[in-house]
Amino acid sequence: MQYDFTSLMDRHGMDAIAVDGPGQGGFAPGAPKPGSGFDVIPMWVADMNFPTVPTIPQAIIERASHPAYGYFSTRPDYAESILRWQRERHGLTGVTADCIGYENGVLGGVVSALRAFATPGDAVLLHSPTYIGFTHCIEDNGFTIVHSPLRLDEQGIWRMDYEDMDAKLKAHHIHVAVFCSPHNPCGRVWERWELEKAMEVYRANDCIVISDEIWSDIILPGHTHIPTLSVSEDARSRTVALYAPSKTFNLAGLIGSYHIICNPTLRDRVDSVSSKTHYNSMNVLSMHALIGAYKPEGAQWVDELCEVLGGNVDYACRFIAEHFDGVRVSKPQGTYMLFLDCTDWCAAHGRTLDELLRAGWDVGVIWQDGRPFHGPCSIRMNLALPLSRVQEAFDRLEAHVFHA
Repeated sequence: MQYDFTSLMDRHGMDAIAVDGPGQGGFAPGAPKPGSGFDVIPMWVADMNFPTVPTIPQAIIERASHPAYGYFSTRPDYAESILRWQRERHGLTGVTADCIGYENGVLGGVVSALRAFATPGDAVLLHSPTYIGFTHCIEDNGFTIVHSPLRLDEQGIWRMDYEDMDAKLKAHHIHVAVFCSPHNPCGRVWERWELEKAMEVYRANDCIVISDEIWSDIILPGHTHIPTLSVSEDARSRTVALYAPSKTFNLAGLIGSYHIICNPTLRDRVDSVSSKTHYNSMNVLSMHALIGAYKPEGAQWVDELCEVLGGNVDYACRFIAEHFDGVRVSKPQGTYMLFLDCTDWCAAHGRTLDELLRAGWDVGVIWQDGRPFHGPCSIRMNLALPLSRVQEAFDRLEAHVFHA
């Protein structure tokens, strides 16, 4: 490989909540047991423990070396970089620079789109399990979530329940849905036929679709991301698609996302709402970071990253199947997260999920409570670490947690 995904990167003291947050309270998990001798293996918050592609710090340093950081104009190569990336990586064509708009974050874009097409108190359709960020941003802004549960099929693959979606859209008079593609936390990469059926349900119910595609670049081997905008002409006309380089390149601390909205009426309404805060404005360094990310070197880096993550997922799922009787996991097709169902293990061993979580934290495996993601006895695990650290984490879990 051209890039390094094996060296251990020390993030302590570098403002990283992934490694310095455990044990600090709030939404952070617990820290290793004092005196245990175990260090933190960060497997909770969804950022990566790999150094990003070098073209990003190069672009930031080059711009930061000029000692003026005043008001600025968006460079033409910002939109050009996005259009090229989406065309070459995901086959999204027929999109112009006018369709692109800046968002401080994907969740901010979700809120702006909701406020453009719904009123606080209105119901919003959302699949469950559900990303915790959706729960907070939707409910904190006064909207009501109606969940349509995903179902595991005979092969253990998460599927949408189209009849349930249709029934709930009708029963609750819902005209805005938040869609996650690829899905977080389940890791599904939707096939074209699945997207076509979902978009037909939304069309039949006159429903605007806010499609969070922040994970669209992190696709594991054998799978392909299909942009919601590309499913049909109708889908293109009713979709607000949200993207960011932050998940792909580990840039969450820089802030900077974007929307792609092809329908000019939808675009005008979202832009009108998002501009009124006078807060949703680009940072000059995040602009240069995106341009640095969406270079050919970035594409090569992402290809290698996905290969590494695919190996990590294969290892973890195989280890769980062979060693953790009573723990179930649907093998993800995208993202770098596992969503473990520990119901049977907890019942068989007379342990609560809280006890299981704490046992992992005690030995430095800092995994995440899955209940806020609507997994009743679930744990979410981040596998975006060098394979040696993933192996060490599972060795600790086998020796000190599941077989203790």
